[in-house]
Amino acid sequence: MSAKVMDRQVFAAGQIIFREGKPGGAAYVVQEGSVEIYKTTSGGEDVVLGHIEAGGLFGELSLIDDAPRMASARARDRTVVIAISRRQFEHKMNASDRFIRAILRILLSNYRQITRRSVKMEALLRKHGIPFED
Repeated sequence: MSAKVMDRQVFAAGQIIFREGKPGGAAYVVQEGSVEIYKTTSGGEDVVLGHIEAGGLFGELSLIDDAPRMASARARDRTVVIAISRRQFEHKMNASDRFIRAILRILLSNYRQITRRSVKMEALLRKHGIPFED
């Protein structure tokens, strides 16, 4: 593969890296800074799913199963990421064992379903004034 496959990108604090529901064109490795992963409820409330620190990977889910982004990502502070293109990711995945790819897709489907339910439950708890702690 002679094409450029990794791209360094810089985001300002609060800048959106990608939005929930959009197609995923890359996965990201945090080089500096940190990223907040969140979902927006139907009521417009942001529910934080987690934080990705330097060395962490995010955005890989939609590259594995080709589904839209299940959550949004935004820089918590000045953040530098290395973007891994869909093309490079698919090249690596296609070189792996078919059984492992199938298991990975099943696990990912389960993860997406659990995350959707968790966000709904957290929003419901908050709506009724029940504190929800990590």
